[in-house]
Amino acid sequence: MSIEELKNGEVTELVVSGRLDTATAPQLEKAVKEAVKGIKQLILNLGAIDYISSAGLRVVLVAHKLMAGMSGKLIVKNPSAFCMQVFTATGMNGVLTIQ
Repeated sequence: MSIEELKNGEVTELVVSGRLDTATAPQLEKAVKEAVKGIKQLILNLGAIDYISSAGLRVVLVAHKLMAGMSGKLIVKNPSAFCMQVFTATGMNGVLTIQ
């Protein structure tokens, strides 16, 4: 998995690619926790995610809760077809802001 961080004022976008699973979820969680400092909006660009496991879903929810706790917003941008299937199957598409 790779993570590219793009900053623009109070908005940070994390472009994530590859597999988001038990082995890689801690890497994304660390990046999220560092990225949320001092921002109002976090964008997780999941367009290049090949696979997402329950560990990956947990990190997305952690990001959502962190931003909500800071009166900020999490946007899941351009999720891959596989991500959308998982979000729909788990009901997370009703919780997350997906664009």
